Amino acid sequence: MAYIYQADVWCDDCGKAICEQLQKAGLAPANPADEHTFDSDEYPKRAGDDDESDSPQHCAAGEDCLNAIVLPGGNVGFLFGELTAVGVEYVKEAIAEGGEVADLWKEHYADYL
Repeated sequence: MAYIYQADVWCDDCGKAICEQLQKAGLAPANPADEHTFDSDEYPKRAGDDDESDSPQHCAAGEDCLNAIVLPGGNVGFLFGELTAVGVEYVKEAIAEGGEVADLWKEHYADYL
């Protein structure tokens, strides 16, 4: 699973960490399980990892992601989610241009390509 918080997508571990920080600060909603009672700008909401996107989804924490992927040029946030047909084309174009992240996408999305 992933989380949506303040207009960004966060991996499961980073989303849980944000929830814990907000709870400790007394900023959690009365019932976090009832996501209809709060906005994702205020507290993280769950999102499915199998939700499709038009581009690869990396954790918004970036290099500080609790599950960061280590690349020679630096860390990137954890990669998750499924791709739409538009997303597959996006990844193919990125792979054609090359680069470390494109190489990571090529490996991760091999079944799509």
